[in-house]
Amino acid sequence: MANWFIIIIYLAFISLGLPDSLLGSAWPIMRIEMNMQLGAAGIVSMVISAGTIISSMNGGRLIKKLGTGKITLISCIMTAISLLGYSLSPSFIWLVLLAIPLGLGAGAVDSALNYYVAENYEAHHMNWLHSFWGLGATAGPLVMAYFISTQNSWRTGYFAISMVQFTLVIVLFAALPMWGRVSKIRGKGTTLLGENSDNSSDTERNRDTLKIKGVKHSLMTFLVYCGVEAMVGLWGASYLVGSRNMTKESAAVWVSLYYGGITLGRVISGFITLKIDNRHLVLYGQIIALLGGIALLLPLPIIFAQISFILVGLGLAPVFPGLLHETSSRFGNDNAAKLMGFQMASAYTGTTFLPPLFGWLATKFSINLFPIVVFVLLGILLVVSERIVHVIKEDI
Repeated sequence: MANWFIIIIYLAFISLGLPDSLLGSAWPIMRIEMNMQLGAAGIVSMVISAGTIISSMNGGRLIKKLGTGKITLISCIMTAISLLGYSLSPSFIWLVLLAIPLGLGAGAVDSALNYYVAENYEAHHMNWLHSFWGLGATAGPLVMAYFISTQNSWRTGYFAISMVQFTLVIVLFAALPMWGRVSKIRGKGTTLLGENSDNSSDTERNRDTLKIKGVKHSLMTFLVYCGVEAMVGLWGASYLVGSRNMTKESAAVWVSLYYGGITLGRVISGFITLKIDNRHLVLYGQIIALLGGIALLLPLPIIFAQISFILVGLGLAPVFPGLLHETSSRFGNDNAAKLMGFQMASAYTGTTFLPPLFGWLATKFSINLFPIVVFVLLGILLVVSERIVHVIKEDI
C-alpha cells in the first residue's frame, strides 16, 4: 500500500507545481490586456508567496487539527478555485485578491508533504517528490503556450489547469483514509512540524534553534535558492521577449524547458543519491547552474541563452531536496522538525521578495539586467551553501 500511496503524494506535488509557472509564461500577454506595467506581476507573486509563508509557519497547528490528508485536499480545492477565478478575472485587482487563497493553499501542504515523505519514505523518494513538482511546473507553461498560440487566450490556459486541479481533488478525497494507514504500515509516527515536548516557550525554543551553528547560513541558502528559482520562472519569458526578441509562444516554451531541466535533474538525482552523498550532489548542481548563468550573461547567439535556461534548471534540481534531506544529519533529529518549518518559511520569503524586487529593477532600469542578477544570485547561493559545511566542520 505504501508504495502505491506515494503515487498519490506525487500527484499532489504536481498540483503544487502547476500554478507556479503559469503567471510568468502568461504575463507578456496578460499585462497588455489588463494595461499593466511589466513589474506588476511581482505584486501578484509577492501576495502568493506571503500567503505561503503564513500558512507554512502555521503548518504544525493545521496538521494537528486536520491531519495531512485533509490539509492536502483543502489546499487543492483552494488552488482549483483560485485558478478558475483567474480565468474569469475582469481586472488586475482580482488577480491580487485570488493570489491570497492560492498562496495560503500551497504553504501548509508543502511543509506537511515534505515532512511526511521525510518521515515515512527514503532519500530518493524526496528527490522524486520534487521532480513531480517540476513536472507540474513544466506542464503549466506548455499548456499556456498551446492556448496562447492556438486561441490567443491566457484565460483558457488557466481554465484548463483549474480543471486538472478539480480532477485531483476527487482523487485526494478518495484517498483520505490512506494517510494514517501508511504511517502505521511504515512504523512511523505523524510527527508534527515544530512539535517539542519541553515546557519552554515557543519564542525561547526558536531562539535556541537559530543559535545552532550553520542554521542562519542554511536559512539564507533556502532564501536565495527559492528566490532565484522563482525569479527565472517569473521573468524568464519577459526577458526572452523584451531583450532577445523571441515570440511570446516560444518564450513560454523555453521557460517550460527550464522547469523541465529541474524535473529531469531531480529524477536523475534520485538515482545518483544511491552513489553520491547529498553534500557533493548539491555542490555539483550549483556549479552546473552557475555555468548556465555564465552562458546567459555572455553576448552569445540566442541558442546559448535558450540552452542556459535548461542548464540552470538542471543545476538547481538537486539543491532544494538535497538540503532538505541534510537537515537531520546537519542539525540533529531533535531540531529537524522545527527547522523544516523554518527552512520552508525562509524559502517562501525568497520567493516573496526577490522576484518582485527584480520586477522593480526591470521597470526602473531595464529587463536586460536579468542575466546579471541571475548570475550574481547563483554565485551567492554557492558561497553561502558551502559556508554551511565549513561552519559545521569548525563546530566539530
